[in-house]
Amino acid sequence: MSTSRIIKDIFSGYGKKELNLISSSIQRTEKRLLEFEAKYHLSTNEFLQKYENDEFEETLELDEWIGESIMLERLRKELEIYKGVDFAD
Repeated sequence: MSTSRIIKDIFSGYGKKELNLISSSIQRTEKRLLEFEAKYHLSTNEFLQKYENDEFEETLELDEWIGESIMLERLRKELEIYKGVDFAD
């Protein structure tokens, strides 16, 4: 087996592990957002709009909701990047 093939296999395996990690992180983050949405009877988008309009008093829990929504956006972008990686022969 050539050195380039070994390196490709190593990086390919790493990429698959990263994809799995990102996917499971997205699932956990989506679950957390659903919990906030159920508690406050608002979608995350509705909440963010109302928060931007100062319709909510700032609390640690609402900061967590905002943080989870930001995290989900970043994870989805990262997932798209990893899905686009192709190791040429």
